[in-house]
Amino acid sequence: MILMKSRFLFILFFCLSASFTGGLRAQQVHDVSVNAGSPLFEVQPTMWGVFFEDINFAADGGVYAELVKNRSFEFTHPMMGWDQVRQNATGRVVPTFYTPANSNNPHYIVIHIDAGKGAFGISNQGFRGMGIRKDNLYHFSVYARISAGSGLRMKAELINSEGAVIGASEVLDLTSDWKKHEAAIAASATDPSARLQVLFMGTGAVDIDMISLFPADTWKGRPGGLRKDIVQMIADLKPGFLRFPGGCIVEGRTIENRYQWKNTVGPVEERKLITNRWNTEMRNRPAPDYFQSFGLGFYEYFLMAEDMGAEPLPILNCGMSCQFNAGEVVPLNELQPYIQDALDLIEFANGPVTTKWGALRASMGHPESFNLKYLGIGNEQWEQQYIERYRLFEKAILQKYPGIRIVSGSGPYASGAYFDLAWTELRKLDPALIDEHYYMAPEWFLENAGRYDSYDRSGIKVFAGEYAAHGKEGQAPESRNTWLSALTEAAFMTGLERNADVVHMASYAPLLAHVDAWQWRPDLIWFDNLNVFGTPNYHVQKLFSTHRGTHVIPALKDGRPLSGQDSIYVSAVSDKASSMIYVKIVNVSGETQQVRLNLSGASFLKDGLMETLKAKGLYEYNSVSNPKNIYPFTRPVTVSGRKLLLEIEPSSVNVVKLTLRK
Repeated sequence: MILMKSRFLFILFFCLSASFTGGLRAQQVHDVSVNAGSPLFEVQPTMWGVFFEDINFAADGGVYAELVKNRSFEFTHPMMGWDQVRQNATGRVVPTFYTPANSNNPHYIVIHIDAGKGAFGISNQGFRGMGIRKDNLYHFSVYARISAGSGLRMKAELINSEGAVIGASEVLDLTSDWKKHEAAIAASATDPSARLQVLFMGTGAVDIDMISLFPADTWKGRPGGLRKDIVQMIADLKPGFLRFPGGCIVEGRTIENRYQWKNTVGPVEERKLITNRWNTEMRNRPAPDYFQSFGLGFYEYFLMAEDMGAEPLPILNCGMSCQFNAGEVVPLNELQPYIQDALDLIEFANGPVTTKWGALRASMGHPESFNLKYLGIGNEQWEQQYIERYRLFEKAILQKYPGIRIVSGSGPYASGAYFDLAWTELRKLDPALIDEHYYMAPEWFLENAGRYDSYDRSGIKVFAGEYAAHGKEGQAPESRNTWLSALTEAAFMTGLERNADVVHMASYAPLLAHVDAWQWRPDLIWFDNLNVFGTPNYHVQKLFSTHRGTHVIPALKDGRPLSGQDSIYVSAVSDKASSMIYVKIVNVSGETQQVRLNLSGASFLKDGLMETLKAKGLYEYNSVSNPKNIYPFTRPVTVSGRKLLLEIEPSSVNVVKLTLRK
């Protein structure tokens, strides 16, 4: 969307740049009255959350810790990701299509080996390599059976980027029946681009399938689990909710390619792989090796949410594929299976173990309910075809599960005909929240910091489900996550927080991106095979989410909220549990601003803290090589006679933390 820049915005951005060209003259003191004794309304525990989508290799190759790409040979080209290895021996590899025992993953390979003296086998390249750490343990597994008369031994090796072996283990007792074999491999060196080799010695033939390699050190120590450092970065946000499995992923390029949650639960080896829709979505960033193994499926999403204390928010297909792609629509008289999927998901999450889907959850290791409260129907669909289908979903869900809070959608745009139609029609129905999306230029976020000031206070609540400031970018993958984008998002977020009676949920999007395998930017967290770091936008989100508070309190200048006057944006909350107040102050100008907090409604301890986030330049960003280029720092502040005079640095985001006297 192209926005017209007002004179106001021109002046604002002139001020933004001034701090890096000599600065402007000092301005007057901004007197802000903060009344800790007059809570206006509650801040929902779900106010700040995270939006997970399997884009940018966020699942396979990312948070799902599997290191082997195409482990069950189910990619369009069965040997994609694999190479043959000959060590003074000969052999051949034959992909095979029929496995009676596993119709969801029918491919396996047959390896014919003539290695009386050397070795023959295959090598996997991983997801842009395999990140291997010295002294860490890795769990190798494979399903295998040998042909009658074969005399074979198997060895699994970790190979570094120079071809040297940095870990190995033998697999013994190969039999003529399909059997899962396991071995532990200790790594003797660190390498971000290692490979796995599976070698055979002897002569004969062997069938193999589901070749897997996981670090032993996963999130919560779960075998075959999630990559610990990435999940910890998400958990550190203390999210109020986890939205999954995404947005466009839910829709699919076609109905056939849509996300179907029932294919993502049960034994991992029985989950049916599909092509990821981002495989070919971005023509300038093709990813022909991007598939969904669903090792990270709905059960794992629910577990992740539970681990982080976040409300799970699954989003389901509404019988429509992406309208920017095929735009297929399931006829209304054929929609019942899609509705049944929604009802069955609630049973899977919450149902007793005596039910069909509750029993499956229990068999996977979680007999207790996941206590699902929220369910999203559709993603960015629009016009009457969405409203017609949403209506049928809502009626069926609320009839059987009246306590479920349904999230509907307003389409892909923040305004316009689709947006207006959605709100008009959905007001006649009963969604708990309406999902609004805005991927806009940085100036839009400044101009719209007061967007929700005029929303109906008693109407349907808002889920600000996908937002990010899209501005200048460079060659480096991380370069679109500039300080300018984070700064303007912070200004906008003060408006979300100030209107927490209307906005009950908010999440930046997308969440994750692999620096060597991305399709979309900007993104909140970037990673490679060994490292993970937060962008400036991540640190802004964290400042708000970890200082969420329980109630919005007044923070006014001349009786009005500060929402861009003299380039200052302010919001404030109190936290009853910790007896704290948090005042967020965003200065988007290029000069130091003086802000005086005039405190009332309670007594305050003298000593406080102010956490600040700033950068050397508006287009600075964090990177793998410099992950803390933009990073928050804390300094003390002192309350004097219920007043607190603050020097707010140019182009900065600040959280003032004050303790109430008990």
